[in-house]
Amino acid sequence: MSTMKELVEYMAKSLVNHPDAVVVREIERGDAVTYRLSVAADDMGRIIGKQGRVVNAMRILLRVAAVKDGRRATLEIV
Repeated sequence: MSTMKELVEYMAKSLVNHPDAVVVREIERGDAVTYRLSVAADDMGRIIGKQGRVVNAMRILLRVAAVKDGRRATLEIV
C-alpha cells in the first residue's frame, strides 16, 4: 500500500464518526494517481467541511506528498 493512500485514510478516519466505513481506492494512470474516498453518508459533511475547506486542505496535503514522489495526485469524494 502506498504512503499517500495511507495518508488519505489516516486523515479521513480522524475526521469521521464511522472510521470503519472509510474506503480509499487508488487508480493509477501513468505518473498520475487518483484516490477515491468514500465514507458513510452521515460523515460526508465532516469530510467536505464548510465551503469545502476540509476536503481542499486534504487535497493540498496530498498534492504536496505526491510532488515529493515526483507524481501527480488528485482526491475525489464519492
